[in-house]
Amino acid sequence: MKIPFVRPNSPRLSVLTRELVEIEESGVFSNYGPVNSRLEREFESSLFSGEGHCLTVCNATIGLIIALKHVARTRPGSRNLAIMPSFTFAATAHAALWSGLTPLLCDIDEESWTPSAAAEERLLRQYGDEISVLLPYATFGNCIDLDRYEWLSRHYGVPVVVDAAASLGSLTDAHHGFGTGFPHPVVFSMHATKAFATGEAGLIYCAKAETIAALRTMGNFGFSQPRTATMPGLNSKLTETGALLALAKLREFDLVASYRAEIADLYRAELPDWTFQRLHGQRHAFQFMPVLLPESWADRRDEVVAALGERGIGVGAYFSPHVAEQPYFRETCIADDLSVTNRIARRMISLPISDFITPDEISFVCRTLREICGDAAALPAAQEPREVSVAIPTQLRDKLLETTDATIEPLRNGEMAQAPARSDLLLRFHAARAALAAARRRMLPVTPDHPPPS
Repeated sequence: MKIPFVRPNSPRLSVLTRELVEIEESGVFSNYGPVNSRLEREFESSLFSGEGHCLTVCNATIGLIIALKHVARTRPGSRNLAIMPSFTFAATAHAALWSGLTPLLCDIDEESWTPSAAAEERLLRQYGDEISVLLPYATFGNCIDLDRYEWLSRHYGVPVVVDAAASLGSLTDAHHGFGTGFPHPVVFSMHATKAFATGEAGLIYCAKAETIAALRTMGNFGFSQPRTATMPGLNSKLTETGALLALAKLREFDLVASYRAEIADLYRAELPDWTFQRLHGQRHAFQFMPVLLPESWADRRDEVVAALGERGIGVGAYFSPHVAEQPYFRETCIADDLSVTNRIARRMISLPISDFITPDEISFVCRTLREICGDAAALPAAQEPREVSVAIPTQLRDKLLETTDATIEPLRNGEMAQAPARSDLLLRFHAARAALAAARRRMLPVTPDHPPPS
């Protein structure tokens, strides 16, 4: 049995035929059409507590480009620096370069792997008026401190754009969607590989209506008047079909995010002595599970990846090489001291998470990883994953299946309060899985071609 690193779970257009016919009959396929407008409103109400405004874009990279182009404080003759971490995806640096900015790559925090506060403030002081924008990355969906970035913006007079590609569905300690109330653009991805998987799409959130209005104009060729460009522009619009996929995903997404959070808890329970990211916030929309290899194995990561692959386990290494290590960016970016980034990146390995992975598969991944790295000599050899063997109690399962607005929150109280730690994790996992399957059964027709989800 193979365990793929990424197993996309975009909504199925094949079961959305009625909605597709409605789009065809409307004759509107793009240009901020009615499906897209509905999606933006539903994002605002369901993910951002009805506060602020949303704009869809065709992908998150384009969203970053127009946001940076709009807010960056550029000056003729300046290098127009954009402070960002080197520990991020290439799209962050590319977006800055396409916007006429020079990436200034900063180090990260040793534990949260988010941009180092000390490094950012030192660079703000060191480069002064050459800094055009702060471009932090919310690493792997972590909830970075946006209040701090608002303070930095006011104190140094520098605008902010947040790359929150993997954060759609992450919740702050106040149980708000990450970004809620922030007066600067926050850019999310809805790529097929993300937890909020559609196909190719993005979302920009901002508390300020005028910012979203300006970005909407920029995303429609800069046309604030009919066929008349009054500001920089390009085509960032999301198609009506893309918006339909996102609407379908939104119906089940709270369950998807909760389900993936349970997967992450199981990984931590299976690898208690390994180093995971220090998280901020109440919930994180995990795309995969990042973890650090033991220091003694840092220079042998390729061997670990190959050995896992031989056992049918797909893994990644995000972000290694990090931005400053990639040839194109070595020529186009300015790198500050990246000591922590280098240490973290060389040990990084990313373990599989999907909407379909099972506890037995997680156990197999972790046991195999421990064996490869030599700390499981006293444990029996890892066995091939089998079908899930720990069932959720019938009464609890029936309760979830009958609940039309099912969540796993009741499971954190009552029934499992006295359960042992691992049993509790397994029950929560299966409860989340059952709730997600129930939600899909309510949304999808059950036919010979479309059997109910398992």
